[in-house]
Amino acid sequence: MLCFHNTLSGRQEEFVPLEDRKVRMYICGPTVYDYAHIGNYRTFVFGDILRRHLRQSDYQLTEVMNLTDVDDKTIRNSAAAGMSLGEYTQKYIDAFLEDCRTLRLEEPEIRVRATDHIPEMARAIRQLEEKGFTYRSDSSIYFRIANFPGYGKLSKIDVSGIHAEARVDQDEYEKADVRDFVLWKAPKPGEPFWETEIGPGRPGWHIECSVMSAKYLGETFDIHAGGTDLVFPHHENEIAQAQALTGKPFARYWIHHGLLTINGQKMAKSLGNF
Repeated sequence: MLCFHNTLSGRQEEFVPLEDRKVRMYICGPTVYDYAHIGNYRTFVFGDILRRHLRQSDYQLTEVMNLTDVDDKTIRNSAAAGMSLGEYTQKYIDAFLEDCRTLRLEEPEIRVRATDHIPEMARAIRQLEEKGFTYRSDSSIYFRIANFPGYGKLSKIDVSGIHAEARVDQDEYEKADVRDFVLWKAPKPGEPFWETEIGPGRPGWHIECSVMSAKYLGETFDIHAGGTDLVFPHHENEIAQAQALTGKPFARYWIHHGLLTINGQKMAKSLGNF
C-alpha cells in the first residue's frame, strides 16, 4: 500500500489513483528569470524521486512540468538586461535543462511553457468572468475570492476578515496579506503583452498552472507536487481558479516537500543566501 501526506486533508492517506495503475501528476517547474540554485533543485530532485518510485511501483505515469517564462520577475530582469523576454528566458531554460541532465533527473513526459498557452489562459479567464468570479479594475482582471466558498482550504487560512475588492497585483505575497488576486494584468509601457479575446495584457502567475495542468492532465488529476513555499498563494489560487471554472475537484493529492534552509531561513535568491 502506498500512502502520502496530503496537504489538502492534512493527514496521511492511501494513494488510490483515478484510473487503475495510471498516475497523472503536475509539478511546478522553475521561473526562468535567473540561474537556479541548489535550493530550487530540492524541488526537482524530490519530483524525480517521486516519479521513480511511482514507476518502480508499476504505475504508468504522465508527469507535466511547467516553465514559467512570463511573470513579474522575468519581465523585470529581461528589461534590465536589455533583452527580449523570449531571448532572456531561453538562456535560463537552457541552463536549467543542462543542470537537470547533470543531476541525472528523468525527463517529465510533458514540459510546457506558459507563453505557448496565452490564448487558453485568456479563454479560461473569459469563462470565469461569465461565471461571476471576476471583476475588472484599471483594465486588469481580478479573482473575487469571496465568491469561492472553499478559498483557504489548502493553506488553512481564515478569509473572514477580508475587505471587498481589496486587491493584490504582485504574483507572490504572504498569508497575512490575503486579497483578491490578479488573473490578467493590463499592459504597461515597455512591457510585453498579448492581444486576446479579453483585451491586451498578460496572465498572472497563478492562472498559468491551472490552465496548463487541466489541458494536459484533465480537469481532475491525481497529484500536484511542489515546495511548501507554494502552498500559499500559488497552489491555493490554482485550486480556486480551476474549481470555480469546472465545478469539479482539481488535484486529489497535494504533496509538498520541505525547503533547503541556511541558518533557519529558506535558501532564496531574494535573501542572497545561496
